[in-house]
Amino acid sequence: MNRQKETLAYNSKVEGEVIVTRSDAVINWIRQNSVWPMPMGLACCAIELMASAASKFDISRFGMEVMRFSPRQADCMIVAGTVTYKMAEVVRRIYDQMPDPKWVVAMGACASTGGMYRSYAVLQGVDQVVPVDVYISGCPPRPEALLDAMRKLQKKIGQENSTKNLLSPRETTAV
Repeated sequence: MNRQKETLAYNSKVEGEVIVTRSDAVINWIRQNSVWPMPMGLACCAIELMASAASKFDISRFGMEVMRFSPRQADCMIVAGTVTYKMAEVVRRIYDQMPDPKWVVAMGACASTGGMYRSYAVLQGVDQVVPVDVYISGCPPRPEALLDAMRKLQKKIGQENSTKNLLSPRETTAV
């Protein structure tokens, strides 16, 4: 039993009615169980993205049902589909408008590598304009693949050092 507790991402201790744990563990637990994705549905993968919110797959089981269409209210961008060079600027601008911390999921072969399109108009991977945390293969990938990728993203969020930015001293500027 003790070995099982040690393998957890955090080791909390209950003393009476008080739980003692690390602030990293609490912050990461909150972040990983309340991911607010922003769908960037650019092509056919967007249909599978929409299906993941339907009752059969139910992305809300993992705390991700709050799809936000405003970048200022989202913390995870799901790029679903073909990214053209014309659209790449928009994807980057929207990414820049998202508050920190933020994560990106590349959904499908087109978003990950350009897919079958080897033309002058198609970006060969969205990772050329934004940093990608999780890649999903397939053309188009099934909703189960998206759910699996979002679970992997949750695990990644759970292992981050979340307090380093909270505890760092702010820069002061002389007036």
